[in-house]
Amino acid sequence: MSQPSQQPNFDVRGAVDLSSLNRPSAPPPGTPGGAPEAGGYVVDVTEETFPQLVQDSTQYPVVVLLWIPTDQANAQLGTELGAIAEEFAGRFLLGRVDAQTYPQIAAAFQVESVPTVVAIVGGQPVPLFQGAAAGDQVRAVLQQVLQIAEGNGVTGRAPAQGVPNPDAEVAAEPEPELPPLHQEAFDAIERDDLEAAVAAYQKAIKQDPRDHLAAAGLAQVGLLRRTRDLDLQATREAAAARPTDLAAQLDVADMDMLGGKVEDAFGRLLDLLPGASAEDKETLRLRLVDYFEILGPTDPRVGKARQLLAINLY
Repeated sequence: MSQPSQQPNFDVRGAVDLSSLNRPSAPPPGTPGGAPEAGGYVVDVTEETFPQLVQDSTQYPVVVLLWIPTDQANAQLGTELGAIAEEFAGRFLLGRVDAQTYPQIAAAFQVESVPTVVAIVGGQPVPLFQGAAAGDQVRAVLQQVLQIAEGNGVTGRAPAQGVPNPDAEVAAEPEPELPPLHQEAFDAIERDDLEAAVAAYQKAIKQDPRDHLAAAGLAQVGLLRRTRDLDLQATREAAAARPTDLAAQLDVADMDMLGGKVEDAFGRLLDLLPGASAEDKETLRLRLVDYFEILGPTDPRVGKARQLLAINLY
């Protein structure tokens, strides 16, 4: 068998001919006398879910039962395979395909009669057997499937349906405790005491001038203080009416920054730099540096704005 590929090697050649099927009937799955409902390590496959099933076969073996669930012989095999799938506990996933409802899937496996059992390993079909088979024979065939899968590096376990996959879950790590002064500032922000938050961050920076998180926090609190009493509409109207008023432009830039419109805030202030007085340039520079602190040095917008700031300052 070839190494697992990402694309299924199936050839749809037309629907399987089931016109000759005329055997005793069985109740639908999940009703008395019928095969069990899907669940655990058994899924019912549709045309919509079939591509994902093939993709899943690159992680763990998939065994496909192409059947007529209301045919007695099919239902018996489905019951037996379902029990074995539970017994193997995820070493393979059993996918059941109703060949009458989804003839295109049956045709993809070139099925001529049902029940037919086919494996998919690494996206590639592996024909197994047609018709009924004793439990021991089925187990022997499935052991061969697992050996083929192992030889192709497909060694994962299928998740039980309705049960979270422990391999896919990553335990949430507890959030690290904040340094005392950072926690003090955070608590102050929570109770809307921005002045106390400023004091806590300033104390943290005094203790460690390299505390970049405290600098970012201080800049963020400064933004909150400046915008606390601003009305967005009034601020925008004032900036539009007084385009050369530096204070009005700084206010609307702050509102843009607070609202996440970072490029607008940067662009507004950078556009004011050419022709500004030395004093106004320093005011603009300090405000932009505040914004840089809030976003952090890894934000790509910061690097671009820093370059434009340097060009316009010098």
